Amino acid sequence: MHPLNTSLILLSVALVYAQPSPEVQKRISAAVAAAANESNPDYTAFVNPFIGTDNFGDVCPGASVPFGMVKFSTDLTGYAPAGYVTDPTQTIRGLSPLHDSGTGSSLGTYGNFEIMPMTCPGGFDTCATMLSDRETFRKNNTDDASPGYFSQTLDNEIKMEATSTRRAGLERFTFPKGSKPYFVLDLSNDLPDSFVGGTMNIDPQQGRITIGGRWGSSFGPGSFSYQAFSCYDLLNNGNQTLDEYGIWEANAFGLNAKGLGQAHLNLTQSLIGDHYEYGALFSYAGTPEEIIIRVGISFVSTDQACANAESEVGTSSFDDIMAQSKVLWNEKLSSIQIDLANTAPNVTELLYSSLYRASLTPNNATGETQGAFSGTGSFYFDSLYCSWDTFRTFYPLMALQHPVDYAQIVDNYIDGWRKLGWMPECRANNLPGWTQGGSSGDVIVGHFAINYHNEAAALGIDLNELYSALLADGDLNPMEWDIQGREVNLYTQYGYVPTDAIDPSSTGRQTREGSRTLEYAFEDFSIRQVALLLNNTADEERYLNRSLWYRNVWDKTVVSDGFNGFMQKRFPNGTFNFTDPTDCSPQDADENRECSLQGDNVEGFYESSSWEYSWFAPHDTNGLINLMGGNSTFVKRLDHFFDAGYYLAGNEPSFQTPIGYHYANQPAKSIQRVRQVVFENFDITPAGLPGNDDQAAMASVLVFHLLGLYPVPGTSQFLILSPFTPTYTIHNTYLNTSTTVTTLGFDPKSLNATIPDGAAAYVKNVTLNGVEMSTKCHFDFYDVFKIGGELVIEVTNDIDQGNDCGSAVPESVSMGGFASLR
Repeated sequence: MHPLNTSLILLSVALVYAQPSPEVQKRISAAVAAAANESNPDYTAFVNPFIGTDNFGDVCPGASVPFGMVKFSTDLTGYAPAGYVTDPTQTIRGLSPLHDSGTGSSLGTYGNFEIMPMTCPGGFDTCATMLSDRETFRKNNTDDASPGYFSQTLDNEIKMEATSTRRAGLERFTFPKGSKPYFVLDLSNDLPDSFVGGTMNIDPQQGRITIGGRWGSSFGPGSFSYQAFSCYDLLNNGNQTLDEYGIWEANAFGLNAKGLGQAHLNLTQSLIGDHYEYGALFSYAGTPEEIIIRVGISFVSTDQACANAESEVGTSSFDDIMAQSKVLWNEKLSSIQIDLANTAPNVTELLYSSLYRASLTPNNATGETQGAFSGTGSFYFDSLYCSWDTFRTFYPLMALQHPVDYAQIVDNYIDGWRKLGWMPECRANNLPGWTQGGSSGDVIVGHFAINYHNEAAALGIDLNELYSALLADGDLNPMEWDIQGREVNLYTQYGYVPTDAIDPSSTGRQTREGSRTLEYAFEDFSIRQVALLLNNTADEERYLNRSLWYRNVWDKTVVSDGFNGFMQKRFPNGTFNFTDPTDCSPQDADENRECSLQGDNVEGFYESSSWEYSWFAPHDTNGLINLMGGNSTFVKRLDHFFDAGYYLAGNEPSFQTPIGYHYANQPAKSIQRVRQVVFENFDITPAGLPGNDDQAAMASVLVFHLLGLYPVPGTSQFLILSPFTPTYTIHNTYLNTSTTVTTLGFDPKSLNATIPDGAAAYVKNVTLNGVEMSTKCHFDFYDVFKIGGELVIEVTNDIDQGNDCGSAVPESVSMGGFASLR
């Protein structure tokens, strides 16, 4: 383990294992050091976009604005869902404008419209066009990126750079002196190889190539397809001259045809199953060292793609667009300001890199709608991968800082109900994606309603309409619940999702019965909270009762490692279907066991073991304590969960588990566990995430750990931990409030995986605006962040003194908690 304040150690690790240029880390470290003496720092300088680009983190380091629809990055071979990976053994396919970040689709998402620069010494007919011929290694240790900028140099010394707006951008290419620039531009290729058909047109007089087509889903039904369009302006406002141009077609069996002077492609997918590649090939007159290409993207039409490039980029220079992007990123990142002079450099880098990724996705495609959403008057966001991943920490973090963005995304969820009858659970490539846990969007919109109901109307949200969308999820069973809604009919009939049961009126994959019951129950809790908010007594009682149905899959007879009682699948007749609680855990000896969405996942849980999911009732942890035999047994069992290696930091159902000790009135142990989780799973290298970032789920949970807080989703409650920085201020520009959190007695020696004896890390007392709080374990959003002021967390090295919540442990519904709202 490396303490976060030993930046030189972690820097050496980054240099050994990472492909990004070592200058990236040197630049960030220098910026962090200099910022200690600056009154108006550039927060983008603290961001490392390459964190999570290795170790299956699936982060896209490409050029993007906050929530940008486009993210310009290179696409590489091998496992590369986000296009880019650090693996130096993989080759570069091209540079493309469409990517997702932090998603685990194994084949990748988007990667449309790849462009590849090259030199063709033998002329037009000798250029390598198809992927397998043109793929090129990078020049080692030259990859560079910062918010709004991406760069990579090929091993032939051609440098590719990109910067972006929301729906457009500029690509800049620098060629070796004396070289004639050639480019291959793809029509058909994308990362998952899903081309359905499309067109390409070259206008040599205007210097413009337009492309439109259809491609398949990356995380949804194979029968679905989406449309995308691009507009490539080649002349750089008249400063570049096009020379040769034409089209090409190729396959793996010898076809390698080029059509010099031909300007049109209009193609469909090969019905016989052959794989063809198509695109444009063009060159520039003379031997210019620099070529700049303007790119516009649309999901509506090529005309709109060109209009987007003209309106968002126009005649602006590369540096102008990059500077505009930096301004937008600083607006987002500066909403949390820390004590830069007294915070460990690696904490600064981790925090702002995580905040950056937390505003990278979902992709704001408002005005770029298709299918059922075509022409909608609501906001529209693509790449909602997936609500099951993001409801826990991603949206609660957004609620702290950016309620306007949050409201736009909530409007997008409600519009899903308006158009399709249910709110989206997952959206990939503008298409419905696979459901993982149920209708987790209920928690997302519910969390907004609970925290911003007074401002909802001004933010464009009708709470009654929001509630109607919630009831549709909670009460109406879709005919096909693999992509939206829940298996409500059987769930309400039995009080749990049964295994080996028939619903004659709906279809869906009959797996994950245990975890779906637990997720459904928590989603019911979120509906109950909004019913309470709207004074709907009947629904409030109905959904409160349903939120306790997590108990119905608790089998008290199951024993594992000496502990009694675990969540299990259950048959319609009430008997349980035993599966070993260690199955699908990190200690599972069967490496071939299916634990995800596969049809042969017979364990009853999604991407988790029963050991892991048996902790999941965020709204009623005290109810779990009672099921497990009381505080003492609960704490011993929680200790064993971590010590035996069943915990998975990279799995969302475990996010709240390290703070479970709070509910047993042992908050010092929560602080110890969170320190351990951070230092054993996160660092500033490309491999610095514990797996897939899951659309910044990992980024946002790390932010909360570093701030010494944890949100209970669907509520306005925060759990209090021990911050990793002596002081920070959270600005909410919409509410016009600022809240400063100060750690009195902050001790840098506590920043270790194991807190050293004598290091002050444990909460002694908490004061809010000078008044001591009665509990040291939790507070309400309305008391602290809605009003603003100063929260002081005093820490001590006395574990016993810090191992007590005071007047009350955090709330649980079975103990009467969450019964009133602000």
